[in-house]
Formats: sequence, structure tokens, C-alpha cells
Amino acid sequence: MESHFIQVIISVCVLLFAAKLLAEVFVRIKLPIVLGELVAGMIVGPFAIGSFLIFQGEHLVVLTSEVKTLGEIGAIVILFMAGLEMTPKEFIKGGKASLTVGTLGVIAPFFVGFFIFQIFGFDAFQAMLVATALTATSVAISVQVLSEFGKLKTPEARLIIGAAVIDDILAIAVLSVVTSIGGTNTGIDVTESIFTIFKVLAFFAAMAIAAVFLVPRMVNSKMWKASGSIEGIVTAAFFGTAGLAAWIGLSPILGSFVVGMALSTTKVFERVEQYIGKLGLIFAPLFFAIIGAQVDFRGINSEVMLIGIVIIGVAITTKLVGCGVPSLLFLKNKSQSRRVGIAMISRGEVGLIVAGIGLSSGVLLPNIYTTIVIMVAVTSLITPIWLKLEYRKDQKIIE
Repeated sequence: MESHFIQVIISVCVLLFAAKLLAEVFVRIKLPIVLGELVAGMIVGPFAIGSFLIFQGEHLVVLTSEVKTLGEIGAIVILFMAGLEMTPKEFIKGGKASLTVGTLGVIAPFFVGFFIFQIFGFDAFQAMLVATALTATSVAISVQVLSEFGKLKTPEARLIIGAAVIDDILAIAVLSVVTSIGGTNTGIDVTESIFTIFKVLAFFAAMAIAAVFLVPRMVNSKMWKASGSIEGIVTAAFFGTAGLAAWIGLSPILGSFVVGMALSTTKVFERVEQYIGKLGLIFAPLFFAIIGAQVDFRGINSEVMLIGIVIIGVAITTKLVGCGVPSLLFLKNKSQSRRVGIAMISRGEVGLIVAGIGLSSGVLLPNIYTTIVIMVAVTSLITPIWLKLEYRKDQKIIE
């Protein structure tokens, strides 16, 4: 038990130190910090240089369930920070645009992926699992990049965040439908599928309404006098709501997002923002380093490379077109719309969850699992670089 605990804290130590070290390097070469943190995880992870770092007969970095849980906490903190940047009125105002862009951002990769992978010889359920892994944007990565560039208040950033939230909700709904199909082996029940999607949307709406009405009243109460009480109650609120979201079948990050949104118009906003910013300095780099550390380079061969190129190509094109084109209808600006499409490219938690489900159930072979993890890593690397280049164009025009 003690040795396991030591293993966990050493893994966290190495991942966090490497993430901040590479962040410093990437700042100096004018590349996004989040990219340095992802690369740091890949380098010191147990499947790269980390495989040679041995301590008392064990790898120095081990991705135990506890380490992965800390990464998930990082994602929860990042989405709470994103929620603070958007008021409920702004979210509702952008509802039509967010719903359109987010929905098309799920439909395009799912159906294009499904048909392409069937052409490659995947059976229907395998193709559906891989297509599902392509649906959900890693909103945490996009938010961190936009925050780094000071662009969280721009029109495209608000659309990106809103659409990514809708995207995540629908991706969870699709995952629920696909896994239920795999569990029954009876084919697709359209009525049941539609009901599942509406159920997930209804759960999110109910949770959001409850958070917006209850959380501000709880935090603004005059009963909190002790030092740190507000910060403690806020943390309990967004962790508790994240847990509630997970319990009802949603992604935990959606729970923390709605609590952040609920607090965006309260009197304690500045105090909470300052506090959570410091918390994010630790958990955000840890999240990105852990995502990077999960890339297993040992499983790469010519077959994985070929399928990987196809999956990555589908992942990039379907989000760029599926989200970027409809954004033009609402933003009326080509460069802003293009940034929406680019920001939606990065994949994350849902892709890894789907890959894990497919591998553990025996539906996906290890090489396909590796390909999906590589797709998540590559899209996570491409997004910050591409967004930085886009915003750099704006700076040159202004100058």
C-alpha cells in the first residue's frame, strides 16, 4: 500500500515538473504552453523515455487509476474556469448558433467516419465505436489555448465554448446509444436512440437550471465568515455537480461548467476567479501531461500508421467543415469561422473512453485502440499550433 502511494506521488511529481519545464521551453520558442505540457507527458510517460526511468524496480511514471483521476480533476477545474467566462444570458443568447455548430460537429464526424471505416473492412459496431471516438471536442484544450491568447471574450470564443458544450453532451448521448447497441446485439432501435439523446439533453438542462438558481444563493449567503469558506463552498459545488453529472450519465466536466456559469454574475466572481486561477496553475498542466503520457508508441506499425492517417484526416476535416462552415452563418466573418472549426478539432476524454470500452469488450483490436489514442494526441497537438498561427495573422494585420 505504501509503495503504491509513493509510486503515485512520484508520478505526479515527474509529470508536473516536466509539464512546467516544457512550458518554459515552449514560451521561449513562441509556441502554446499547452502544447509543451502535452509533449512533456509524451516524453516522460511510461511508453517513451519514461520506460527507461526505473525506481526500485518500477517505472518512475506509472499511469495508475489515481493518477488518471487527478487528470480528470484537472479537466473539471478547466471547465469551471471556462464557465466563469460565460454568463447564463450569453449562453442562451448564443444557443441557436451553439446548438447548430455543436450538432453538426457531432453528425459530420460520426457518419463520415462510420462509412469510411466500413469501407476499410470494419464491421458495423467497430465502425460505430471508432466514429463515436471522433465526435467529441476536447473543450479543455481549446479553452486553455484561448485563455493563453487572451481571446476568451471574443465572439468566436463564445461560440467555440457553447458549441463544444453541446458537442460534448451529444457525444455522450451517442456513446450511450452505441454502447447499448453493442450490449444487446439487436441492432439499432431508432425510437430508443432518439429517447436516449433527448434524455441526456433534458438531464443537462435540468442540472443547468438548478445550478443557476441554487449556487449563487448558496455562495452569496452571509453565513460564510471564516477565511476560505467561500472558496471551499465553491469547490464543493463544482465537484459535487460534476459528480452528479457523472451519476446521471453525463460528462463530469459539464457539471463544473454550469456551476462556473452560475457564478459568473455573482458578487464573489472576482474572488472566485482569482482563487480558481491559482488552482488551474497546478491541475491544468497535470491534465495535459497525463493526456500526453497515455500515447503508447510501442504499438505503432505500418498498419497503425495507415489507419491513423485516415482517422486523423477524417477527424480534422469533419470538424473543420462541420463546425467552421455553419459558424459562418452566425459570425459573418471567414477568419473567425475558421478559428471555430480549428478550435473544435482537438479530441480528448470521450475518445479515450470509447477506445477503452472497445478494447476491454474485445470489439476493438489493440492496434485500433492505439490508433485512436494517437488521433487524440495528434489533434490535441495540431489545435494549439494552428490557432496560434491564426491569431498571429491578426496581429500582423493590426501592426
